[in-house]
Amino acid sequence: MEAKLKKELGTAMLRPTGHSGGGCISEGQSYDTDSGRVFVKINHKSQAKLMFDGEHASLEAIFKTETVKVPKPVKVIELDRGGCVFVMEHLDMRGLSKYSKCLGEQLAALHLHNKRQLDKLNKEQQTQNEWQDDWVKFYSQQRLQHQLNLVEKSYGDREAREAWAELQLKIPQFFQDLEISPALLHGDLWGGNVSECEEGPVIFDPASFYGHSEFELGIAGMFGGFNSSFYSAYHEKIPQAPGFAKRNQLYQLFHYLNHWNHFGGGYRGSSIRIMKNLLK
Repeated sequence: MEAKLKKELGTAMLRPTGHSGGGCISEGQSYDTDSGRVFVKINHKSQAKLMFDGEHASLEAIFKTETVKVPKPVKVIELDRGGCVFVMEHLDMRGLSKYSKCLGEQLAALHLHNKRQLDKLNKEQQTQNEWQDDWVKFYSQQRLQHQLNLVEKSYGDREAREAWAELQLKIPQFFQDLEISPALLHGDLWGGNVSECEEGPVIFDPASFYGHSEFELGIAGMFGGFNSSFYSAYHEKIPQAPGFAKRNQLYQLFHYLNHWNHFGGGYRGSSIRIMKNLLK
């Protein structure tokens, strides 16, 4: 692998630094190169390139907004013996603490970036440039329905099936009189994917797409890692709209279903509970 990295990065030096990391899916290792220190994520699964290509595009999109710091993506490299690596900028990071408020402000700036670009374009062209697709339909069918289909295939869970049959009819009610501007989302913003360096907060491991800004706060509230100063700073720029609490549960439902499909039945109870709460 290291010979391949040297060739693809055009470096004579490739020295492990001792900084390593990893999560549920990929391993990681930092290296010193001729042009500086990089962090390399490694995954040997067949779908690794597809996953890393998506992460590269996500980091690139967030990086270009100049709103919140992310590791600058460098290159996705396929390995000769299967699998793939993703090379990105190395950042010396520590747990999020003093920059929580700053992260709230910068995350809101990220979510408002696309709207400001559209507003600027509209002003310059003096034309309407409205988002044509239906977010509620997209979220219901492409996100929740997809996860429920996987649950059905793996578990054939009658309670989940019956609850979803009722809930999907009710979902449009949660979005009445709500104007949604498509926001660039990190997509997986839980406490394990945020940190800070000397200059300020850092977010990483994104799964970005354009959607409702409130979706971002679903998983943020599930596993801790964000204090009140983060939420206060965020909502000062993007105030909570009526019905936020219900929609927040709806957005958490996707993540609980996703975890049920990835990690097993330990997440079944939370998935069923949210669906029943939303039906009350």
